[in-house]
Amino acid sequence: MNVVEIHNLVKDYPLGSTIVHAVRGVDLDIPQGSLMSITGPSGSGKTTILNIIGCIDTATSGSVKVNGQETSSLTDRQLTDLRLHTIGFIFQTFNLVPVLTALENVEFPLLLQGKLSTGKVREKARQFLSSVGLGDHEEHKPAELSGGQRQRVAIARALVTDPSLVLADEPTANLDSETGESILQLMQKMNAERGTTFVFSTHDAQVLRYARTVVEIHDGRIVGA
Repeated sequence: MNVVEIHNLVKDYPLGSTIVHAVRGVDLDIPQGSLMSITGPSGSGKTTILNIIGCIDTATSGSVKVNGQETSSLTDRQLTDLRLHTIGFIFQTFNLVPVLTALENVEFPLLLQGKLSTGKVREKARQFLSSVGLGDHEEHKPAELSGGQRQRVAIARALVTDPSLVLADEPTANLDSETGESILQLMQKMNAERGTTFVFSTHDAQVLRYARTVVEIHDGRIVGA
């Protein structure tokens, strides 16, 4: 079963009087349980593809299905539900809530889901914050954390809801090699034990070593897989 099916995906951006062709007719199936890296130079379109799969951006044309649902036909509420219950997203820019502590940031999506009691939410958030090596930074706010620590909070937040699909845009970009290795091992473990599908966009050879499938993209087109 494919968790993502992309057919003839096109994304154009207006830039002044010109049109930037960010993605040009991409076809891609991502089977459930994949550990996939999309790689290519800066500006090749890999982050755009992740954003469209994650329902953060919309396609100019083409079809994108996530868990069998055509994303372009979903209402705003349905898109919110899909992002909340199905997709975990790790951003290069972290997107942490500045007024919340590290622990509260990890708790936040669980509270939005409303499936667990407050006590269970705290317990699970603590477990995931510890799993990324920040159990002793629970009360720190994002401004009090380094870039690498903020990245780890963002990773814990993305994984804590047990999403079936995790999209990670340069997940090791702000991490030293040792921390990056431990995070990749955590993701590999979740992939093996829970069948979580991971899709990375990356330049990092360290990430590529962990991927079972590598898709190479240049100038908005897939050139190798």
